[in-house]
Amino acid sequence: MTAHSTQGGVGPSDRRRTDPVLHVEAISKTFPGQIALDDVALTVAPGRVHALLGQNGSGKSTLIKILAGYHRADPGGRARLLGRDLDPDELAASGRIHVMHQDLGLIDSLNAVENLAIGRGFHTTRFGRVRWSHELRSARHDLQALGAGFDPRIPVGQLAPAERALVALARSLEEWDEEGGVLILDEPTAPMTRPEVSVLFDAVRSLRARGAGVLFVSHRLDEVFEIADDYSVLRDGKVVATGAVADLTHDRLIEMIVGRALAAAEHEQRRPTGVPVLEVRGLWGTRLEQFDLDVRSGEIVGVAGLLGSGRDELAMLLVGSAQRAHGSVRIHGDEVPDDPHAALSMGMTIVPAERKRFGSIPNQSVAANMTLARLRPLFRRGRLSRSGERSDVVTWARRVDLRPPDPDRVFGTLSGGNQQKAVIARALRTRPKVLVLDEPTQGVDVGAKGMIYQLLREAANDGIALVICSSEAEELAAVCDRVVAVSNGRTVAQLGAASINPELIVDLVLR
Repeated sequence: MTAHSTQGGVGPSDRRRTDPVLHVEAISKTFPGQIALDDVALTVAPGRVHALLGQNGSGKSTLIKILAGYHRADPGGRARLLGRDLDPDELAASGRIHVMHQDLGLIDSLNAVENLAIGRGFHTTRFGRVRWSHELRSARHDLQALGAGFDPRIPVGQLAPAERALVALARSLEEWDEEGGVLILDEPTAPMTRPEVSVLFDAVRSLRARGAGVLFVSHRLDEVFEIADDYSVLRDGKVVATGAVADLTHDRLIEMIVGRALAAAEHEQRRPTGVPVLEVRGLWGTRLEQFDLDVRSGEIVGVAGLLGSGRDELAMLLVGSAQRAHGSVRIHGDEVPDDPHAALSMGMTIVPAERKRFGSIPNQSVAANMTLARLRPLFRRGRLSRSGERSDVVTWARRVDLRPPDPDRVFGTLSGGNQQKAVIARALRTRPKVLVLDEPTQGVDVGAKGMIYQLLREAANDGIALVICSSEAEELAAVCDRVVAVSNGRTVAQLGAASINPELIVDLVLR
């Protein structure tokens, strides 16, 4: 039974409506050479959304993996779930912890129907055949309850990021029953546009109204103030603050997360001159129509738009990773073929939106990931110089403030913010004339986000032409010299630096 069909509260007992749904304390986790969690306590109350906050690497993911049964906590921790005392390592086996992980855990080659059924098992006839019509109806019901309108028979690898997230959310709510439990949402809105976030939050509010406890992880602090009732902040593996969101201010929350007050961002008023480096004329994609764009040396141009507006396919169209239906892309007057290798050789590189799928090799080292786009300078007498590679990577790691600046570290073990900094370092290593970034700070904490903005400004100051495709209006307003708004496949407005503000950008893309 899925969450949207639940009737009543979490359970019939008055005790369970007043006691915490989940309480853990003295939770620690030690990895070789690292204390990831140090004596953590957390309480999730019934009918409340509890925000778990902190920079990447603060311990949030480790705590969630302990609750989900992926990691075992160090001895000495205690847990209480729906009135029952449990060992922390027994929480996952209780069937009351429902997790939507940041990496979603979907099988791309299977469709939504199969992804939803594979965990709980397929409904079969008495002869053992899968009742596909029943599974399809069930999948449509579950997805439509979350506001999804796509065909669940499409392989999830072909779905947009937000659509994939809705499949994962529907799966995490499978087997939710009247007894209730805890729904853990780990960065659920990272690939979503504002309207899609609203759909998700409506589902969360419905669960909250029924008395469920929700543990919500997000780097988007405006969402915390919108949906959360309580909060806990982790820093360096310790809980440094906990309380009611209503008692917080935005600036105070940032200070607790980062450990210091951030200086007010100033929008640098620059007026790039000279001829355009990048010229786009009449570009058509699947949704994008008749798109024109000029970007000069040292200019940062943002492209704003909702999922499905055409903005989300522009980056791949520019570098040739998605097939162009019509139109031309030129760098310094030379046409860029519909081929990413040719685009790279001509001086255009991309930082893709989904770094785990398209921007990295997670099981390889930081060095391998950072240098693979430009290896030629590291060869000596026909062989790759490992010492030269290491020196080069350490230099770039320090330049982008990679933590730790270890070339041998497995890329997939880095936090999201550090992974993104490494991907940006790789792009900058190619010495591009044009740098295209798609959702450059998706899933990145507030501290790493500021560092990434600084890197982009430095790249522009070095003469690189930048195109930033983003669904975050605040981001575009913070770093761009000009913003192009796209809606329903068409350019609806261009904003100069003096007229850029988040509210106007949102208004334009919603038209």
